[in-house]
Amino acid sequence: MSKEKILVIDDEENIANLVKDILEGEGFEVGLAYDGEGALETIREAPPDLIILDLRLPGMSGYQVCQKIREDVSLAHIPIIMLTAKGTTSDKVIGLSFAPDDYVTKPFQEEELVARVRTHLTRTASDLSANPLTKLPGNVPLTQALEKCLSRERQFAVLYLDLSNFKAFNDKYSYLRGDKVIRTTAQIILTIVKEKGNLDDFMGHIGGDDFIVITTPDKVDALCRGIIKDFDRGVASLYDEEDRKRGYIVTKDRLNRTRKFPLMTISIGVVTNKSRKFSSPAEISDVGAELKRYAKGRKESSYVVDKRED
Repeated sequence: MSKEKILVIDDEENIANLVKDILEGEGFEVGLAYDGEGALETIREAPPDLIILDLRLPGMSGYQVCQKIREDVSLAHIPIIMLTAKGTTSDKVIGLSFAPDDYVTKPFQEEELVARVRTHLTRTASDLSANPLTKLPGNVPLTQALEKCLSRERQFAVLYLDLSNFKAFNDKYSYLRGDKVIRTTAQIILTIVKEKGNLDDFMGHIGGDDFIVITTPDKVDALCRGIIKDFDRGVASLYDEEDRKRGYIVTKDRLNRTRKFPLMTISIGVVTNKSRKFSSPAEISDVGAELKRYAKGRKESSYVVDKRED
């Protein structure tokens, strides 16, 4: 089982190293950052499970770092514990206005810090049931979101997204680069939903290279077209230049035969209740899988919307 990752952001190296030693002694994996800009780069490249953030940083303040994390839909779920030498009520009120999860004042008790870290990690895991790679909600919250759709008297649309030729990419370039494909795809989906979707749209990672978005029918075309455009442009940059230029890679298939595999594409099957009714999340998923298979039959990235009636 992999260790939970914590990022400590503090410009005082002695404090940062003290917190690191304490948490590593409790079995956590701990990274350090000493300024806001560098911390944000680290967080976006490899999101931690929890952040301990000092308010007094050079350049960008801890308040600003917290605000930028909360504004990014792919990072907003990460629990943030504010760490500061200030102890007045007014300072805490200002800090809490930037939506951290907790507030610890220096000097702190080791036991208290560890307890707060464990509490927030446990709560986040329980609330989110997140996919460990992308930190997006997984199967449990997905089922709950679909059940919520079914209980409401309003129209919905569910996008089922899947990658073609992903396994070949993994086999050719290694799982580390395959993981980068998954994280890149997640970020593309999150960005497009944030730009073109509704504020309450749901985004989830079912597992592997399968993603899901729950939105409304009027947003489907804009979301699908935006995701496809950005995916086709972004995924090409993950290939070696030689493979990218010729438009395919050469590797073994499942039967150990050497084959040419085209660059990856994204396929989207869209289920809506505009013309038909559904009685369960499983029924929605079955139709979504059928539509996704149809979209995957095409050579290019594409989406298919179910327009059949009951």
